[in-house]
Amino acid sequence: MRTVTKDNITDVFMNYLAEDTDPRMREIMGALVKHLHDFARETNLTHDEWRAGIAFLEGCAAIESEDRHEFILASDVLGLSSLVDMLHSRPEATSSSVLGPFHVSGAPPLAVGGDMKRDYGGPLLLAQGVIKDTDRNPIPGAELDIWQTAPNGLYASQDADQDTYSFHALMTVGDDGRYAFTTVKPVEYTVPSDGPVGDILRACGRHPWRPSHLHYIVKAPGYRSLVTEIFPDDDPYLDEDTVFGVRSDLVMTYVERPAAEFPAGMALSGTVTEPFLHVEFDVTLSRDS
Repeated sequence: MRTVTKDNITDVFMNYLAEDTDPRMREIMGALVKHLHDFARETNLTHDEWRAGIAFLEGCAAIESEDRHEFILASDVLGLSSLVDMLHSRPEATSSSVLGPFHVSGAPPLAVGGDMKRDYGGPLLLAQGVIKDTDRNPIPGAELDIWQTAPNGLYASQDADQDTYSFHALMTVGDDGRYAFTTVKPVEYTVPSDGPVGDILRACGRHPWRPSHLHYIVKAPGYRSLVTEIFPDDDPYLDEDTVFGVRSDLVMTYVERPAAEFPAGMALSGTVTEPFLHVEFDVTLSRDS
């Protein structure tokens, strides 16, 4: 019988794996356990600290729900979500960025030129762009899943006063690949800090703020799906996003335009009588391979 020691426990763990263990599972589990064991040895982890770590995981599980994904939020604020995104982004395509914990599946369809602002107050934003391939050709029929916060800084799943799909929409572009919609200017907001993730942020002296942004998921047959966000260049939290989601190619500029320049054919109800914000942001998809 082999005696387990603090120095050989990682090797003993690997020997416990069955011979027919999937090679990728062996690689990932082996690396995970090695780093966990090395972490414990490097920090001389105490029983109290180990129990605090377990309590953190239990706390996340206790408040995890269909509308509250505390484990995803933990991955986000630790930078793991963004690191995985960056490891697998294609350099020839638009960068990916974090999905976040507030995406709602099954958003209602919105025609090109449709309106998400509805009766909400706040600055009017017109967002437009082209979904294209790496040769700069438009991708007909690409699907754009859009979501954002309301003017109060809350997503629909956080706010009982919003309907389920408030500020969520699913748009299918035409042959020209162009998307367009009106909405309210997104605002910066704080990630939920009333749970275990908030405890971690406070313990590390970190704030919970995210810069304002629009979320996109872009899909098209034959192309690699893209999960991303776009951020205005004048946001005060652009360089200190608590979930590390900002990439240089995802930063855009709002241009203020006079009401007279608002384009015809948009679905926005009412007449535009005040200046509005306008942004052009193209999305590039890479071929699926």
